Amino acid sequence: MITKFFDKYPEEKLIQWFKQVAVAEAITCFFLYFLAIPFKRYFPEELWSTIFIIIVGNIHGLFFVLYLVMCLPARKIYNWDDEDFVFALLASLFPFATVWIEKSLAKKDRKED
Repeated sequence: MITKFFDKYPEEKLIQWFKQVAVAEAITCFFLYFLAIPFKRYFPEELWSTIFIIIVGNIHGLFFVLYLVMCLPARKIYNWDDEDFVFALLASLFPFATVWIEKSLAKKDRKED
């Protein structure tokens, strides 16, 4: 069902979306780990720190899920085998690894080792 949704968009647009979502996921990860969580740690009784971590956490969660969904058309576009696809999915669990995926694995003319 998801692949049918993405079939109506051109490859260039899907590539652009994948790259933007991968970078946005890393940026929101930075804000969550290095701003929101420390604020909550050092100001636990403040309402603004709770609101900030909720907002940043939800935005990061949105981009996390979007990255996982965008891996489906990326697999087809970049001709990823099962190992590359699982590696791209697992990269979402590690901070800033989505940028590495976007820079190295998300290339059409990758040299096969």
